[in-house]
Amino acid sequence: MKLTTRQEISQNSQYQSRLQVAGAFIVVAFSLLLLRLLVLQTVQFDYYHTLAESNRISLVPSQPNRGLITDRNGIVLAENRAVYTLEIYPKEVTNLQETVKALAEVIKLTDVDRRRFDKRLKESRKFDSLALKSFLSDEEVARFSAQKFRFKGVELTTRLFRSYPMGNVAAHALGYVGRISPRDKAALEARSEAEAYAGIEAIGKDGVEKTYEADLRGAAGYAQVETDAAGRGVRTISRKASTPGNRLRLALDIRLQKIGEEAFAGRRGAAVAIEPATGDILALISQPSFDPNAFVDGIDANLWKELNESLDRPLTNRPLRGAYPPGSTIKPFMALAALETGTRSPERTIFDPGFYTLPGQGHQYRCWKTEGHGAVDLQRSVIVSCDTYYYGLAVEMGIEKMHDFLSRFNFGKPSGIDIDGERNGLNPNEAWKRARFKDKWYTGDTVSAGIGQGYVLATPMQLAYAAAVMANRGVAWKPHLGKEVVDSQTGKVRRIELQPAYKTQFNDENLERVRAAMVGVTQPGGTAAQAGAGAPYTIAGKTGTAQVIGMKQGQKYRESEVDERHRDHAWFIAFAPADDPKIALAVLVENGGHGGSAAAPIARKLMDYWILGKTPDAANAPAAPPTNDAAAPHD
Repeated sequence: MKLTTRQEISQNSQYQSRLQVAGAFIVVAFSLLLLRLLVLQTVQFDYYHTLAESNRISLVPSQPNRGLITDRNGIVLAENRAVYTLEIYPKEVTNLQETVKALAEVIKLTDVDRRRFDKRLKESRKFDSLALKSFLSDEEVARFSAQKFRFKGVELTTRLFRSYPMGNVAAHALGYVGRISPRDKAALEARSEAEAYAGIEAIGKDGVEKTYEADLRGAAGYAQVETDAAGRGVRTISRKASTPGNRLRLALDIRLQKIGEEAFAGRRGAAVAIEPATGDILALISQPSFDPNAFVDGIDANLWKELNESLDRPLTNRPLRGAYPPGSTIKPFMALAALETGTRSPERTIFDPGFYTLPGQGHQYRCWKTEGHGAVDLQRSVIVSCDTYYYGLAVEMGIEKMHDFLSRFNFGKPSGIDIDGERNGLNPNEAWKRARFKDKWYTGDTVSAGIGQGYVLATPMQLAYAAAVMANRGVAWKPHLGKEVVDSQTGKVRRIELQPAYKTQFNDENLERVRAAMVGVTQPGGTAAQAGAGAPYTIAGKTGTAQVIGMKQGQKYRESEVDERHRDHAWFIAFAPADDPKIALAVLVENGGHGGSAAAPIARKLMDYWILGKTPDAANAPAAPPTNDAAAPHD
């Protein structure tokens, strides 16, 4: 059918319109494409250039050398070891489990290795490589090297690991490092510190490793490595060296520490030794201990469970986190309180029949010496540790005066030592009991508090600190383990400044009376006479025996008939030489019995070494606590 001229014109018009629309669409599309190309080449050039470069250039981090930790004499306590590690690169492995199974035929993989690898696999969502086994021996390295062609995506590398050459010695002071966990990462991000740990795999978890983390960690370096299509390194383009961490020197004397730990001879307990004039922590002993090396590559779940569930609590830092009734070690401070508050004069004498009763009551608060001490004044009350004297003194003074005076020796407050987790102890009063138990304070509570029992609790750190304040005549220096930091780049030494904690004023005559009484404790007739015998220097000390379980009225305590873990704790606090103290300390032997026979000999070994340079031998090892009830004098 032949179209008319009108129809042809209409049809041509439609074609033209369609061509114009199509042309406009093409123009717009090409314009957008050109605009996009312009943006890519200008505005987003750096971004996409970086992406393109990353396809062929990888940044390989290099771990920094963590700073060394030494004792005050330069003996290395924490260092770094380069060890062989078997690394798996999951992106290059077709079947991960089959590869692990095949590797087990070449290198022995323990259950611990497998559990540790499975844990890392679950925790690491984004990873380039995972360590299957660390600390390979030379024989294992040789066996794998011979079979390496079979294992695509498995490499033998060297890594730096923290090492504690002395094992469990001073473990609670040093703490330990471990792999950065998801919880650690979250904490770092919350503190805006995550960037500082780029390329770093370990972090201080406890002790001075944690406190001085910023000084010890260093900064990771990196290498720019050109890779091929399979991700294998072809050549190194550039390299930035890592920055090693700074060296930390402690106030601790590791020889003194070791002598103290060995003196415990397998018994549970704690000891703290302080230099009164500076606050330097010379020894921080917690027994039993643990090996911090077990934590470095991630502690095995079974070992973690064993350590946590042990009745001996080896992970507990007893000097800082163990709170115990101080027992009779509180008596020198109570004696000074009696003089300073005017509650009793030094000449006032009481008669001790072996017990104390409140007026109008029949209940007897017994003295440790059943037959009593007879006539006792203030000085003799300290020397023979007369409970009856302090029962009456506490009632006369009242709990509020006691609380306020003992606060001057920092009871009930942390010392501020440079390790986290220190407990407050407990220096009770009426307000505390109302808040804690919704109950009033009774006079009987005051009686028990007078001899460091009842609600009163103290840590070994607090008692050592109180002894140091007594030794330093009221001047308190903040206790510290860190002594100086040496910059790894410049060698410049930054001393950790001594911090005066507080100064409390005492009447000189009153203070000297109590210090003289403490010297009497270690002389013939005193409760620590045996530990002080033959010392060429004077020792001011005080023994203490703290009850673990209560005794019924009239019931006699017989150590041999009580379960070992229910026996009394043994305490001894001291400073020496008494006229010019160089060391102040507190020693606790859990369930050790009598302070004079269990705790004081340990203190004597520490003082002999520090003052005389004398090292103990096996023949002079402290005897086990007596198991009979006839030993006297004791407390």
